Amino acid sequence: MKAPSDTTKYLIYAEIIAEGVVERPDVVGAIFGQTEGLLGDELDLRELQKTGRIGRIEVKIESKGGRSYGEIKVPSSLDKIETAILAAALETIERVGPCAAKIRVIKIEDVRATKRKKIVERAKDVLRDLFEEPEIESEKIGDLVRQAARAEEIIEYGEEKLPAGPTVDESDAIIVVEGRADVLNLLKTGIRNVIAVEGTNVPKTIIELSKKKTVTAFLDGDRGG
Repeated sequence: MKAPSDTTKYLIYAEIIAEGVVERPDVVGAIFGQTEGLLGDELDLRELQKTGRIGRIEVKIESKGGRSYGEIKVPSSLDKIETAILAAALETIERVGPCAAKIRVIKIEDVRATKRKKIVERAKDVLRDLFEEPEIESEKIGDLVRQAARAEEIIEYGEEKLPAGPTVDESDAIIVVEGRADVLNLLKTGIRNVIAVEGTNVPKTIIELSKKKTVTAFLDGDRGG
């Protein structure tokens, strides 16, 4: 019988060395046979397995050079003290079949602690990747819509198709900026009489506009500006 994975509290890991060739059934038989009656009825392995408090004993064994080497894993739903007693009992096994053998417990894993660690790591991923964007406050919705609408008002003006706001023609004054991004930023704030030079040379279109309109230049403080 295999203990349900959701009830397993601990996993006992042990290694085995046998002075001869043995197989998995030999190891399992030795574990049940040589611990029988050793710990009383309450910790009898056969009874514990029948009630699901001990899971299926897993054994991996291989032989090399006339000796056998392997790993043993025992799932336990017992408490910490009972699991420790059971682990110590495994180390009393001295023979597997006709061969002298030695079992040494390597570690006892707290399955719940491992699960908690996985939960914490997964929760970090969920928090970072799966939560939706924060809810937009109702009073900000109008502002967001207005900003988006203004950004869509950008047009291409003149023979150079310069990025511009929609009121460049009808305004008595214009604001000259460097690039398309600057035009978008001003449109978002409601300034619509804006046009970009899109480069370091002043386009013919802006030269002509400057003859008819008041021009204010908003340029960067670098060499290009």
